[in-house]
Amino acid sequence: QVQLVESGGGLVQAGGSLRLSCAASGSISRFNSMAWYRQAPGKQRELVALITSIGSTHYADSVKGRFTISRDNAKNTVYLQMDSVKPEDTAVYLCNAARREVGWDYWGQGTQVTVSS
Repeated sequence: QVQLVESGGGLVQAGGSLRLSCAASGSISRFNSMAWYRQAPGKQRELVALITSIGSTHYADSVKGRFTISRDNAKNTVYLQMDSVKPEDTAVYLCNAARREVGWDYWGQGTQVTVSS
């Protein structure tokens, strides 16, 4: 069992930056992947960025070149650096920790990001 707590959300102007953090209650090195998802009102949850246990990363096309995911295993924390944000980035951002072959799939409560135009 692990608890994930997101922070860093808020209101930002278009073109600005924001850094989200996801702090885990236990070691994140045991998970195959740590990821950020987002869900906007009336839309399906979508994968934003993912980082594997060996540091490989994957990004949604809509955020490539603007967002950067990173992890600090010593601090059990995953980050999402959001640069050049757009109004369409407005959503609740949720942290996920997964190792699905053993049934591990944990979610945080989410943090709201609102981008004004």
